[in-house]
Amino acid sequence: MPLLVFHTSQLLWVRLAAVLFTCVAFSVAAHGANLPHGGMADWCIFCWAFSFACTLLVLLVEQFGLQARIPVSWTNFPITIACYAALLCLSASIIFPVYFIKDQQLYGETRDYRIVSTVFSCLAAVAYMGEVSLSKARPGEVTGYMATAPGLLKVCQTFVACVIFMLVSNPVSYERHAALKWCMAVYCICFILSMAVVVLCVGECTGCLPIPFSKFLSGYALLAVIMYLTATIIWPVFQFGKHYPGRGNDTNLIAVAVLTALNFLLYLADLAYTARLVFVTV
Repeated sequence: MPLLVFHTSQLLWVRLAAVLFTCVAFSVAAHGANLPHGGMADWCIFCWAFSFACTLLVLLVEQFGLQARIPVSWTNFPITIACYAALLCLSASIIFPVYFIKDQQLYGETRDYRIVSTVFSCLAAVAYMGEVSLSKARPGEVTGYMATAPGLLKVCQTFVACVIFMLVSNPVSYERHAALKWCMAVYCICFILSMAVVVLCVGECTGCLPIPFSKFLSGYALLAVIMYLTATIIWPVFQFGKHYPGRGNDTNLIAVAVLTALNFLLYLADLAYTARLVFVTV
């Protein structure tokens, strides 16, 4: 009768810790935190539950040795999940106390449950950051693209874009001028292309492109930098300029401006890393 043998390692213990922390975070929040339905409450629960489910899947596949039967690149899938989970849990660790603990008149068990969820969310974010640190490529190491700096930057770019989409859609803040619609087009185009790179790498489909993958990455990175540079300039000018007074939630508009600049810096770093990988190694 075959026995299941657990091969212990730092990575295994970090993943087990992440599974435990996320499980406690969403279980406690769902059980006794008395959260409202919808909005940021559902987002935080999703962050913890999604991270828990995906990490548990990774653990089961690796422990049962099923990597060859999974139709994804196992050199790219686990670290991609870990990076997304780190960002999700980090966002939940910030959002949850701001929306559901700060300035709330809470007493007794409800407040205690919410504090416990926040603490374990922070622990989960730290655990996932540790997993990314353990899994990322070392200098000279041959590994999957998603374990390299450009691959991890792609994950960050898509995550920041998702946050931007949430901020500009509630309320809609890009329909007042054609220039703002251009900014929205920049966010959408760059998000789709970055996500396409992630999917191609995880699905081992990079050879399906009509041009070499390295040239595609270089051209796209340059295009994204130029497009995000225009959005970084245009968004604050047409939202906060004297002739284009802002409308709606000014906090959201400022956050979008900051996140646009952040994504521009991420794409700029991506271009620098990609150029180094493509041209220095040739």
